[in-house]
Amino acid sequence: MNHRGKIVLLPPNRVWRTYQGGAELDRLAGIAGPADNHFPEDWVASVTRARNAGREYLPHEGLSTVLVGGNAHPLDTLLASDPAYFLGPAHLARFGPVPQLLVKLLDSAIRLHFQVHPTADFARLRLGAPSGKTEAYHVLATRPGFDARLYLGFQRPPSRAELRRIILDQDIAALEACFDPISVAPGDTFLVPGGTPHALGAGLLLVELQEPSDLVVRFEFSRGGYVLPEAARFMGRDLDFCLDVFNFTPRALERVALENRLAPRLLRELGPGSWQEELIGPAHTPCFRLRRSHLSASLKKTETEASVVIVTNGSCTVTAGGETHSLGFGGKAFLPAGLGPVTIQPSPSGCTLLECLPPAP
Repeated sequence: MNHRGKIVLLPPNRVWRTYQGGAELDRLAGIAGPADNHFPEDWVASVTRARNAGREYLPHEGLSTVLVGGNAHPLDTLLASDPAYFLGPAHLARFGPVPQLLVKLLDSAIRLHFQVHPTADFARLRLGAPSGKTEAYHVLATRPGFDARLYLGFQRPPSRAELRRIILDQDIAALEACFDPISVAPGDTFLVPGGTPHALGAGLLLVELQEPSDLVVRFEFSRGGYVLPEAARFMGRDLDFCLDVFNFTPRALERVALENRLAPRLLRELGPGSWQEELIGPAHTPCFRLRRSHLSASLKKTETEASVVIVTNGSCTVTAGGETHSLGFGGKAFLPAGLGPVTIQPSPSGCTLLECLPPAP
């Protein structure tokens, strides 16, 4: 397998979810007649299996197939063939031969179920799982005519006993009264630590970074005409067990603005009219990192860490190992840690790239 020195391209990897969306992902993929359905997410460079009740007959759902030199490979098999090259020796020494990161493109047509994910400690100690599900959102676009918003933390937390009653009765009015909606706009970045109850609103196209798991407690059972089966609600446990997942600490919107809505920080200049920012760094979370590069001229660089790059504005070509690939809005690639020199040539109007990285090794 001649994979060294080559860019790993990431074709769409659509995954079934309990809510509807995905029309914008259809458009990005050039699909005729784009439409919303139950495939609103594209799992990018994923070695994480999706947990979908009733779809257990699809054991590979969620796992990415990638292109290297024009040939298709399951990403997990490819990484296992040369983990030090793809992930880097330092990453391999700390985390083993897994990316320790899941990246998604997500397009919501309706508000998602209110949900909560376990922290890494809870996942290890109570679920026997290697990762929790701290996650983050970087908003790319919003649909016209939709109220672009999300819900993050209880602004008015119920007691444990009251939340239990609300969930059992599916008292949605009482549940919604625990939250204040937060308006969002393209370019916003939000961090959602494990244990934080939350929901994404309708009409959002975003990049999501998260710990590599699909563990979720959905405490609202019906959305968009779809009723969750019991197996999709409480991670295979009971409600009393799952109430321990929740962080009941009040999160006033002022606190959300300070701690969860993250402002970009300049990392370095990349030449005249070009620069790189940190959107999420180790000071925010130990779970993953996110950078954003604005390019107005050709950039040649050599990195020693693996990354997933996604074009979020304009277009560019990416050249390595004698191959050149064109990436437009939403285009994405995996750059191995051992890839070597990469040249990125933006279009005349420039381009913006998100660089999604695993935890610092």
